[in-house]
Amino acid sequence: MDRIRLGMVGGGRGAFIGPVHRIAARLDDHYDLVAAALSSDPVLAAASASDLNMDPSRAYSSYEAMAEGEAARADGIEAVSIVTPNNTHAAIAKAFLTRGIHVICDKPLSTDSQFAAEIVGIARDARKICALTYNYTGYPMIRQAREMCASGSLGRLRLVQVEYLQDWLTQQAEAAGSKQAEWRTDPARSGRGGSIADIGTHAFNLLRFITRLESEAILAELSTFVEGRPVDDNAQVLLRFNGGARGSLWASQVAPGNENDLSVRVYGDKGGLEWRHLEPNYLWYTPLGEPRQRISRGAAGAAAARVTRIPAGHPEGYLEAFAAIYSEIAAAIRSARNGNPAPAGIAFPTALDGLEGIQFVEAAIGSSEAGAVWRDFQTSNAGPAG
Repeated sequence: MDRIRLGMVGGGRGAFIGPVHRIAARLDDHYDLVAAALSSDPVLAAASASDLNMDPSRAYSSYEAMAEGEAARADGIEAVSIVTPNNTHAAIAKAFLTRGIHVICDKPLSTDSQFAAEIVGIARDARKICALTYNYTGYPMIRQAREMCASGSLGRLRLVQVEYLQDWLTQQAEAAGSKQAEWRTDPARSGRGGSIADIGTHAFNLLRFITRLESEAILAELSTFVEGRPVDDNAQVLLRFNGGARGSLWASQVAPGNENDLSVRVYGDKGGLEWRHLEPNYLWYTPLGEPRQRISRGAAGAAAARVTRIPAGHPEGYLEAFAAIYSEIAAAIRSARNGNPAPAGIAFPTALDGLEGIQFVEAAIGSSEAGAVWRDFQTSNAGPAG
């Protein structure tokens, strides 16, 4: 297959997530990075492009110039990765989608649900892919859990618990020169949500991806424990789902001893599942009345095998999960070249999931500001799909 011509906005020298996206795009050999606007600083943009041995004529000083220039080329990019601060995502996505270029956007899609809904409509009207890199959905054992929930292995779902815990903002890292902490705790750049938006949306998306449960109400208490921080650093959320299922979500960036601990538990009337990011190649399954079983990546089903690369016993992790999302998107883009729908089995987060994530944040903030009360929060997206 011909590689997909890829561009990137953001991700220059000193960035964290830009290199992650570049590794993910290349891991399965589906993309060639051929153009970029790697920084809003023209000097840094040019230097960063030189680091990547990029053709200087395709190293742009702004995303506007890049969208216009690449759309005019016969060999222009087919897709663009957006790895800039949160508050710029929607405008950049719009610039490329309206010029017929697929979008792969780091989450969130926007910092406001109104703008996110606009992007959903633009992508639909342009008939272009707008994907979100909620990368934890790329893990093979998360695909296995999703398949088992859908197949009825757990019976009727009753309870879901998801936690995403970190400790890196326990002190004022933003005042100590941490670039990552500075923008994440600045509402002008990250949006109104702190932990609820930064990691809480990952937890909520993972819950939705695995179970496909549709929420109907939310109760949230958002807390700020570090004095002077303008966004929350701890979020505790209860959820009610259609059909009677109940859920809880805890997202914290002030929980000492937790570097990056994401876990999910799902319980039905026939059994339960548990997965932890710290041991991503295993899924624990307990059929009701039977001993607990550990399912390894090598012994999992077709859904897990689809995004597995190496033999059993060799661990796969964060970068491979990220690459799985890129590979699923690549399959959809290749089908779109000929006007065909994505192949069966493809699953990746889309603009609809991005919109839902922002609606989740807004609903949680609204509930918390009203005194941690129940609020209507109805989801309608049936889960990530190409």
